[in-house]
Amino acid sequence: MQVPMADIRGQHQAIKSEIDLALQGVMDKCQFILGENVKALETEIAQLSGASFGIGVNSGTDAIMLALRAIGVEPGDEVITTSFTFVATAEVVALLGAIPVFADLDPQTFTLDPASIESKITPKTKAILPVHLYGQAADVMAISDIAKRHGLGVVWDGAQAIAAETHGKPIGEFGDAVTISFFPTKNLGGAGDGGMVLTNDPEIAEKVKFLRFHGSAGSYSYKYVGYCSRLDEIQAAILRAKLPHLSAWNDQRRKNAARYKSMLADLPITLPLEQPFNKHVYHQFTIRSSERDALKQHLADLGVSSGIYYPAPLHLEEAYLNLGYKPGDLPETERACKEVLSLPIFQGLTEEQVTYAAESIRSYFSR
Repeated sequence: MQVPMADIRGQHQAIKSEIDLALQGVMDKCQFILGENVKALETEIAQLSGASFGIGVNSGTDAIMLALRAIGVEPGDEVITTSFTFVATAEVVALLGAIPVFADLDPQTFTLDPASIESKITPKTKAILPVHLYGQAADVMAISDIAKRHGLGVVWDGAQAIAAETHGKPIGEFGDAVTISFFPTKNLGGAGDGGMVLTNDPEIAEKVKFLRFHGSAGSYSYKYVGYCSRLDEIQAAILRAKLPHLSAWNDQRRKNAARYKSMLADLPITLPLEQPFNKHVYHQFTIRSSERDALKQHLADLGVSSGIYYPAPLHLEEAYLNLGYKPGDLPETERACKEVLSLPIFQGLTEEQVTYAAESIRSYFSR
């Protein structure tokens, strides 16, 4: 049996008629930039996420960058974030001329450790940029309290956590802004890049709208030095066709996660911890094992795909060595990079495939 990490083709085929109809509607109207689908999707995602405003941009990466700009991050400012994330999180801080300051993670959830955040605050700190990793919210209450006490902005990177909840509320209700990615493999993925900034602050929303359109409101008048970062109308139409299915897809991911946990509970691995105050949407199902590399090869030999998110911490990558970090500075982050392994969890994964993947893991430890 083959068990892939994702099946974009299968997802597309399941709702092909809906996607085709949405695409045809865009082609018939020929309004490809900031059309009715973008506006409708912004409203729909904002409502889903508990935010007052949604602003569609061309990628999850740009969503973070525009959100940071909108809350006032400037060259020389420090932004505390995680080293255990896709590079875009830290990359945009550096591109803005600000300084990424890496804090360590909570080994149980892989999200930022609030105590480590507080230890990194200096007079230059302007904002905190936590990641809702693998589909689970970070510790929003503790981090929000730190931000409030120190007068810091908070932009949450929610690229992997659309429709996740924490403390009974959608993630969009917290912080100055939350950013979303519509990369094709996300829980709600387009047919290319796309992203969104969510906020409850009308001033932030207005500034992001200007920034995504060259610093303009759409006329030949420019309030800011901006970007060309508009969400494509075709992508918005595809995402709107998929959006009604998102809740069921996330429920299936949660069922797959529950099955894995039931079948793997007695093995010498660490299973994902879902905090009792969180609703995890399982963009990834990530286990920990001191024998990670051998286990990964064993699974590959049996036709089971797996992924390592992330194999190296950003603070030790060549691009960020100028920041002065060295091995041992973030011990929990560095240990996680050596132990994490993500298993197939996508919607469309069959019960038989989950069972086969779990049995393949069991066979490794029963050798």
